[in-house]
Amino acid sequence: MPLSSSPTLLVLIALLGACIGSFLNVVAWRLPRQESVVRPRSHCPRCGTNLSWIENIPVLSWVLLRGRCRHCGAGISGRYPAVELLCSGLFVAAALGQSQALGEANPMLVLLGGWLLITLLLPLILIDLDHLWLPEPLCRWGVVLGLLITAIAAPKLLLWHLLAASAGLLSFEATSALAEKLLGKPALGLGDAKLAALLGAWLGLMGLGISVILAVFSGALFGIAGLLSGRLKRGQPFPFGPFLAGGGLAVWIAGHGFWLQQLSERLGWSAL
Repeated sequence: MPLSSSPTLLVLIALLGACIGSFLNVVAWRLPRQESVVRPRSHCPRCGTNLSWIENIPVLSWVLLRGRCRHCGAGISGRYPAVELLCSGLFVAAALGQSQALGEANPMLVLLGGWLLITLLLPLILIDLDHLWLPEPLCRWGVVLGLLITAIAAPKLLLWHLLAASAGLLSFEATSALAEKLLGKPALGLGDAKLAALLGAWLGLMGLGISVILAVFSGALFGIAGLLSGRLKRGQPFPFGPFLAGGGLAVWIAGHGFWLQQLSERLGWSAL
């Protein structure tokens, strides 16, 4: 069941999400560069000046500074406040959502699990967008944490989530290998297989399956739009991880039942 929609509580959750989003911006920037996400403290990437607390307030600092470093005047990407707002909105959505991935588990555990899943998936999305790469350590820890949360909150589902993680990994690796044999190049990166394993560990078999369907549909629409607009060339790779992670978040927040109903209505699956 979702938490109370008390405006004060939702504002506090939104602020928490924005602060977490600010940290995830740091993770997405430093992890591909093999830098510590803790030290040194936040600084301007151009002039290297350490930022004070007033320059690190999520969203608000970027607005007050008009998107520029106070010390050297270098532009600050609008992606920073966008990620903070996105994380804020996802935290609120998770609090109001109808997650069914952990069955009838304690609602507070489900909420904390949802926030942790968001914290894991957002940097993966950002890094894949920037580098066409999904860091294996982050995916691996995502699998471990997903199984741990399941073991604590819904131990009866642990075996099914373990099977789902294995199925996600093996099916994506098999798809990539088959595509390489038929087309001469992999259709999916191995990072996508590890991300599928992560989603299986959190969502179970049904949740993983729905996530993949949503990812395929949204990825296909993006590819078609890119080709029609000229932004993508035929055969040009683009990251699939963001669509897969986005599908997983959509399933966690809205629940299996909602998406099964939507798919049933649009695809005519009367059996559902």
